[in-house]
Amino acid sequence: MFTGIIEEIGDVKRIQKGSDAIVISIRADKVLEDVHLGDSIAVNGVCLTVTSFSKHEFTVDVMPETIKATTLKELTAGSKVNLERAMAANGRFGGHFVSGHIDGVGTIIRKTPKGNAVYYEIEVSSELREFMMLKGSVSVDGTSLTIFGLTANSFTISLIPHTVAHTVIGYKQRGDSVNIECDMLAKYIKEMMTKKEVPSSKGNMYDLLQRHGYTDE
Repeated sequence: MFTGIIEEIGDVKRIQKGSDAIVISIRADKVLEDVHLGDSIAVNGVCLTVTSFSKHEFTVDVMPETIKATTLKELTAGSKVNLERAMAANGRFGGHFVSGHIDGVGTIIRKTPKGNAVYYEIEVSSELREFMMLKGSVSVDGTSLTIFGLTANSFTISLIPHTVAHTVIGYKQRGDSVNIECDMLAKYIKEMMTKKEVPSSKGNMYDLLQRHGYTDE
């Protein structure tokens, strides 16, 4: 579990490509301060497992399904990546619940400076769009952000100078791809509302709401 508060920007040192998987070596400092083999580190929002490490570098394996579903396949030596260690139980919760399981990939279609902020409009599929709402949370390349604009197939976020300077989103331009993780709570609610069969004598959540006057008309 992560919070979407990026701890540092890492640099990809090497990528070893196999027939259907890749191994990525990343230079970092802060996330390695208390690292152990098997720890989880979010790389551009993707939860990956540390398989080896040294003082300033760690290695992760990326399996075929993750390669297919995320932007990690676009990384090359020299690429910059957002890094966050798994959430500590005794720390402040500064962002929102982020699982590190990417729902899909979006494309930046507009980048507009406004005052001290930068607005990014990101195009997404209809499957992702249905989990978004104004003032709701979204993870973009692992960064916890608030949605303040929506269209039928896109959402808009605003980055303050600190976020521009300390996350990889600040480096991205129109046409670039980003990893998207929708709000976890919205996904759970949707799943509960649409379940056809629930092993309970009380029926599913939709039936329960209908019995109390809810209508979708």
